[in-house]
Amino acid sequence: MNPRAEFARIEGFLAWEAEVAAAERDARAFAAQFPWLPAPERESLEQAYAADRLRYAEEVVDRAVERCRRLAARYRAECRRICARWAALCLSVTVAAALFAVVPAVLRG
Repeated sequence: MNPRAEFARIEGFLAWEAEVAAAERDARAFAAQFPWLPAPERESLEQAYAADRLRYAEEVVDRAVERCRRLAARYRAECRRICARWAALCLSVTVAAALFAVVPAVLRG
């Protein structure tokens, strides 16, 4: 496997694990604001809070990935267009140079 791809995969895994830990920490802090709730209900509230936050984080990541894919496709298309223009320009210059070299010889006879 490509080392960069492997590094990116590991980095993504670590970032997600950090997000999970932050969601769980924030869920505990949120549930702690309701000390009168029985422990099972506070745990249920923590789980719901963490699950909701992770669902939102997953949606954010999915939107970012889709945006990156759209941008990459757009940039690839733009690169192909620019390369085609350069190829046409180079071909034109080559043909013009060849004509400038051949035409005087033909006219001289």
